[in-house]
Amino acid sequence: MDQISLRGSAYELGYGLGKQAATAIAEASFATPQFRALEPWLGSKRLKGLEAAARNAFPEYVREIEGIADGAAQPFESVFLWNCRGDLRDLVRSDEDACTSLMLPPEGDRPATLAHNEDGAPELAGQGFIAHFEPETGPAFSAYCYPGMLPGHAFGWNAAGIVQTINNIRPHDLTVGIPRHVITRAVLSATTLEQVLEIVGRDDRASGFHHNFADGSGRMISVEAPASGMVALEVTAPHAHANHLVRPALATIDQTVSDSSRQRQTRADAMLLAGERDALTILFDRTVQEFPILCRGEHDASDSYTLATFSCTFGAAGMEWAVHHGPDRNPVASGTVS
Repeated sequence: MDQISLRGSAYELGYGLGKQAATAIAEASFATPQFRALEPWLGSKRLKGLEAAARNAFPEYVREIEGIADGAAQPFESVFLWNCRGDLRDLVRSDEDACTSLMLPPEGDRPATLAHNEDGAPELAGQGFIAHFEPETGPAFSAYCYPGMLPGHAFGWNAAGIVQTINNIRPHDLTVGIPRHVITRAVLSATTLEQVLEIVGRDDRASGFHHNFADGSGRMISVEAPASGMVALEVTAPHAHANHLVRPALATIDQTVSDSSRQRQTRADAMLLAGERDALTILFDRTVQEFPILCRGEHDASDSYTLATFSCTFGAAGMEWAVHHGPDRNPVASGTVS
């Protein structure tokens, strides 16, 4: 997996991302069914409202998107639209489902572990990369990057010890506000979990995600954050999460729950209940043939593909991270954060 390093202003970081992924943006991202379904929203009042909300709250991340567009030689509005795909999800039919996450608190000699399958469109297989950023302000950070998108919405971590992985959810409470990809980018600039919770709990968000957070101490918090609410759970027992809301406090919010998400949630919960504690064993599982945890879209009923599997552990020496292309246990990228 490619790794790149970028430093500079928000625009310069974005420009580097756009230049790195210029071909993939044109030939992969903008060729996906998801992007083609969004194109009718170009020039719309709703898209302009999302942009205005983003510029008002986090102008520096809109500058990053402007940099991505210029670096890739693409129109800003098209790149911004791609970064708003989840904020228009219920307005554009999409059967794509994505991602399974695990949180395993420490047990005996086993350190705390946060692990995640990043699932997306099959067209994006092999197009993602790890970028290491040194911004002019805020902590250095690293993230798995999709071509044309802000870092943060898949998995990432920063020098302050904040780690974030993301699961797509599909509640029906979308509104005009800050795009959720801007929110997840803002998280990577936080230095404490308290700051993180303030960001994801804002009441002016357009939509939301399920977030998995950890810090350098191994403290882990699972957060469901649709546009109209937020529930944060301190994780003290092995925990899995797929792509739908499961917290009782959010049960009144209508949502789309796919067969894939339901089956992956059930299978991961069953493996944890049976005592399985090896994160990769769970995330590489393909026992449920139609909707396995490790997705390979060309063979499965789901139209998603596991683009990368991320795992990190938290011990006395710091965080150790690795990225895999499952089911191979040999990482394609790895490192430490002390």
